[in-house]
Amino acid sequence: MKNRASSFPADAPRPWHRERWPWLIMAGPIAVVLACIASAWLAAKSDDGLVAQDYYKQGLLINQKLRRDAPEPAPVPGAGVSVSSDRGIHVRLADAGVPPQRLRLTFVRPGERTRSERVDLALSGDEWVGTLPELANGRWIVAMESERWQLPITVVVVPFTRLMLGSAAPHS
Repeated sequence: MKNRASSFPADAPRPWHRERWPWLIMAGPIAVVLACIASAWLAAKSDDGLVAQDYYKQGLLINQKLRRDAPEPAPVPGAGVSVSSDRGIHVRLADAGVPPQRLRLTFVRPGERTRSERVDLALSGDEWVGTLPELANGRWIVAMESERWQLPITVVVVPFTRLMLGSAAPHS
């Protein structure tokens, strides 16, 4: 039998499983189901037990071991700095142990980190001496350091006559 609109004979309808479009549409969900089954199988097979039952106690033991194995921090000394009327600096170190080979005072204006005034101090008897540079009035950041340690920085208002640094400072 011929189709009136076409000169070609009409084909008999094919069953759905012989068409390619249903299979292409079903391929995505089938792939997802297979991936889900494979993931579930891997999860069940490779139970690695990452979390221990007593993880908190183990963490506390690790912290105790780290604390026990940590080296004892070297004591940081304190310093009393006094300035005489002729701008002479006299520094007395407290709890310094072995006196350092060199001692340096650094003065920096807040906000002007590039410009600083440094004073290298010399040991004279039981104190360190030097000459304070000409500093403008106002706030200055003061740091004292040797070859082995550095005291915490302190902010002072110039002019000053007495200054306590490190463990000798009242706030420490």
